[in-house]
Amino acid sequence: MKIHEFQAKEILRQAGVAVPRSIVAKTAEQASAAFTELGGKIAVVKAQIHAGGRGKGTVKDNADQRGVQLVKSAEEAATVAKNLLGKELVTIQTGPEGKQVNQVLVEEGCDIARELYLGIVLDRAAKLPVLMMSSEGGTEIEEVAAETPEKIFKEHFNPALGPQSYQIRKLCKKLGIEGPAARAAEKFIKGLCKVYVDTDCALAEINPLVITGDGGMIALDCKMTFDENAMFRHKDLAELRDLSEEEPAEVRAGNTGLSYVKLDGNIGCLVNGAGLAMSTMDIIKLHGGEPANFLDVGGGANVDQVTEAFSILLDDKNVKAVLVNIFGGIMRCTTIAGALLEAYKKLDFNVPLVVRLEGTEVEEGRKMLADSGIDIIIADGLTDAAKKVVATVA
Repeated sequence: MKIHEFQAKEILRQAGVAVPRSIVAKTAEQASAAFTELGGKIAVVKAQIHAGGRGKGTVKDNADQRGVQLVKSAEEAATVAKNLLGKELVTIQTGPEGKQVNQVLVEEGCDIARELYLGIVLDRAAKLPVLMMSSEGGTEIEEVAAETPEKIFKEHFNPALGPQSYQIRKLCKKLGIEGPAARAAEKFIKGLCKVYVDTDCALAEINPLVITGDGGMIALDCKMTFDENAMFRHKDLAELRDLSEEEPAEVRAGNTGLSYVKLDGNIGCLVNGAGLAMSTMDIIKLHGGEPANFLDVGGGANVDQVTEAFSILLDDKNVKAVLVNIFGGIMRCTTIAGALLEAYKKLDFNVPLVVRLEGTEVEEGRKMLADSGIDIIIADGLTDAAKKVVATVA
C-alpha cells in the first residue's frame, strides 16, 4: 500500500524523525495561506501523487510546469498550485497519461549543505532489512545502481535490534559524514529504521536526505509503502490509502477477493493460481501476444467471483479476446465450468473466449462446455490455448 509524501512525513514527525514544516493545500488560496503561515522567504510547492520523479515531471500539455517548484511569495505559491491542481503530472513512473494532482504540499525552505540517498527495503535472500545509503542524493536510485553501483553502501540489520551504532559509523565513514552530521545521522537512521519495522514497511526511502548547514539531518522527501498483508495490525495506516491514486479495476477486483493487475495488452487472462497466471502471460508473449492483465481467481472462487472477474476483463476496452486457463486441484474443473457458463449468461461476451481445463473432473468440465451450445474455443494444453487466443486477435 502506497501513501503520499505528506502522510509519510507525518509518520516520521510523530516518531521524532526530522522533517521540514509543511502544510497540505487543495486550492490555490490554501497554498497562498500556507506560504504565509510558514513564515519564510522561500518555500517549495510539491505535487502529491503516488509516483516518483516529480521534480523532473511536467504537467501534461504544459512542459514549463514541473511537479516540484521553488516559490518566493504567497502569490507565487498560489500561481504554482493553480497550475498543478486538477492537472495531470507526467513523470518517468506515471507513463504518458500522467496522474491527476489533487493536492500539493507547501514546505518551508531548507539550508542544504549536502544531499544523500537513504533507503530501507527487505532483502529476501538475506531475510533481513537492508539499509542503503549513497552520496547521490536527488538522483533516481535505479540510475545509480545501473551506472555507479559502487556508490551504494549497504548494511543489513536485525529488525528486533535495529542498526547498531558501529554500522552507522561505517556508513558515515564511507560517505564522508563527520562531526555534528555524524551524530545527527545516528539518531535519524535509528529512528527511520524503527518506523520501518514498527509499521511493517515494504519500503522507506528518503531522497534526498539533507545535511543542513549546521550539521543537522532532515528528510526533504519521503516515500513509504506498506505490506498490505499486515494492515490488519495498522488500522490507522490503512485509513491513509488514497483510492483515487489506484487503478479502479484493481480496487474493484480487490473488493471481490481477486488478485488483479492491469497491463497494456489485448488478451484478457483468467487463471487460478499466481504461478500459473505468470506462466500464462509468459506463454502468450512467447507466441506473439500481449496479456492485458494478471488475474488470479484463487482456488476457491465461486460463481459471483468468476462473473465479476469476467466483467472486469470485458470492461477493459483494450481486451479483444479472453483466455481462461484452469488447473483443477483445489478448484474442480466442473466448478469453474459451471461458473463460466453462468457468467456467460449474465454478461455480454463480445470477444472470443478460449478455455483450457486440466486436473480434477476435467472431462466432466469439458463436456459441460461442449454441451452448452455457447461459442467457446476449447484448447488442449497450454501451448494450444496460447496459440489459439493469439490467433483470434492477430
